[in-house]
Amino acid sequence: MQQSFSYDHLYHFTHAVFTSIGCSNKDAAIASKALLSADLRGIDSHGVARLTGYIRLWEAKRVNATPAIKIVHETPSTAVVDGDAGLGLVVAPYAMLVAIEKAKNVGTGWVSVRNSNHFGIAGYHAMMALQYDMIGIAMTNASALVAPTFSIERMLGTNPIAVAIPAGNQPPFVADFATTTAANGKLELLQRKNADAPLGWVQDKEGNDSTDANELKKGGLLLPLGSDREHGSHKGYALGSIVDIFSAVLSGASYGPWAPPFPAYVPMPEDMPGKGLGHFFGAMRIDAFRPADEFKQHMDQWIERFRNAKPAGGHEKVLIPGDPEREMETIRMRDRIPLTESVINELKTVGEKFSLRL
Repeated sequence: MQQSFSYDHLYHFTHAVFTSIGCSNKDAAIASKALLSADLRGIDSHGVARLTGYIRLWEAKRVNATPAIKIVHETPSTAVVDGDAGLGLVVAPYAMLVAIEKAKNVGTGWVSVRNSNHFGIAGYHAMMALQYDMIGIAMTNASALVAPTFSIERMLGTNPIAVAIPAGNQPPFVADFATTTAANGKLELLQRKNADAPLGWVQDKEGNDSTDANELKKGGLLLPLGSDREHGSHKGYALGSIVDIFSAVLSGASYGPWAPPFPAYVPMPEDMPGKGLGHFFGAMRIDAFRPADEFKQHMDQWIERFRNAKPAGGHEKVLIPGDPEREMETIRMRDRIPLTESVINELKTVGEKFSLRL
């Protein structure tokens, strides 16, 4: 059984929860907007379903509700940002704006972040660059749940990559994807529905294929994009490694198996080499390469040609990255955001902590 809520209703509830833990009105607004962008775009695993997890991190004193976010090193085109253990939903927009400002000044901006937490969907942060006629890039490392190819040890996170590219008359190109076959949040949604996972998403602790959506709780592991060597898992492994290095090794965050776990009940790794989770952001001014109008005209042509590619049997059309999410956003702003019964119950429990009603 599920129930639907308006965006405004969920925004005000989420904002009230964040202010209840001590966030300023400004930070609560930034965090709520970033979090709910996932629900609007149909990425339910990373929206308000995650709110309980953030509050548990705060209760475990792993999230600082009033962080002093600051630049600790910079050049004209680069910076390292320390998030002071703040909500990633707040730290990431700050860092992306730093990248955008640098791109305004010198053509491109590159920012690596340390001492942060889970930042929601990567696509939200990458898309911040679009209004400035810039290409936006966002990535983050995450809880170690993923087995490298040929391994049965958790070494990497789902480590997403997002790239947002502006167009002219066409909607922007927005690619946002985990470097695993599926994000952990997808498993959590299946768990709430008591459903099996597709083959190729997870393996058990011995390295055998599994369709158990609860496999991670039994010591199992997520699989890199490609699922196994024969289907290209070495490529997903390599992509996840690149994200880990750019986000954490470069910034001074904890990397690989030392990345802080998202569930607050999971003990922190010993001998962590850095501070918190890491992110990486890029902003590239189009006119640093060619006139923006000219580029966007050709992006329109690129999108139109791919959209009109002959579809395979059984498919109505070829999609451009970002199409399903954009269409879902229109639908959910109009028809409300559906939440499962389990998510609703979790939100009610969170609300009760702070005398708030969903």
